[in-house]
Amino acid sequence: MDDNKVIRQLIRVNLELEGFEVVTAADGAECLDVVHQVQPDVITLDVVMPRLDGLRTAAHLRGDPLTQRLPLVIVSACTQYEVEAGLDVGVDAFLAKPFEPAELVTLVRQLAERGGPDASPEHGIGAGAPTGSPAGGTEHAERTGSEHAERTGA
Repeated sequence: MDDNKVIRQLIRVNLELEGFEVVTAADGAECLDVVHQVQPDVITLDVVMPRLDGLRTAAHLRGDPLTQRLPLVIVSACTQYEVEAGLDVGVDAFLAKPFEPAELVTLVRQLAERGGPDASPEHGIGAGAPTGSPAGGTEHAERTGSEHAERTGA
């Protein structure tokens, strides 16, 4: 999920090149609508979004029994407050903008392999204070061409 179309496309292309199926949303409200239809394995969220920001979207996802264990990644240039707020609502990982595409792919793959709804509720893969410049969005992806489909919400 990112409100910046260029960032959404960057995330989408890099994940699709690695075999993920990606569904995008422009803001948190759209993400919440799409996530129940797509049932992604991983969701990436930007913090600063119109209508519903990434942190409030994460809180809604964690409060819903159907999505409470989906791996969530904040892809944003976060302040320390936003990192702490993200950890408080159960975000699994942070990736600072600007990011290297390989870092994004590695993180999404790790979280997808860890599992979604049936995974343990432990958090912390890649968690920590990010650095970088701001952007926005939510992505959902699904791995294609393998026995286990990985869907990522971007």
